[in-house]
Amino acid sequence: MNALFNAGHYAILTAMLAPALLMTATGSLLASANARLARVVDRLRRVIEEWKHATPDDPGRETRVRRHRRRAHLVLRACQMLYIALGCFIGTSLTLAIDAFLRYRLDVLPTALALLGVAFLLGASLLLGVEVSLSVRSFDEELDQEISRHRTPAAPDDRA
Repeated sequence: MNALFNAGHYAILTAMLAPALLMTATGSLLASANARLARVVDRLRRVIEEWKHATPDDPGRETRVRRHRRRAHLVLRACQMLYIALGCFIGTSLTLAIDAFLRYRLDVLPTALALLGVAFLLGASLLLGVEVSLSVRSFDEELDQEISRHRTPAAPDDRA
């Protein structure tokens, strides 16, 4: 019987499937987080450019810069956590392969790496959620400012 069809190999492949799926999910989140980081940095550059041409009495400009810097740092930390999670999931797969093919018992190391990866994945998701909330709040405030800036005074009543 071919060794590839051995029941032990199916168990190994099955055990390696979960880390592979988590690596895929983490990679998708990383792509999304990197795109968000690029958008936040672009927006921050635009706010800084507007700052150069704004009147000195603009009370919200420093707040906008601070908010976008905070958003950038949140996304950066989320990306870092996602890279660590990805490393943990890769480590999980490698330790499972070492355990299976080299018959070197690593006991709880694959499970510990998987749990650590999931914890970092959760932390990154929470950071991205906070950043999205800041983004919406920032957009709402900018929209309110534009509405108040373009609001026209009410026309006088012609009825006497």
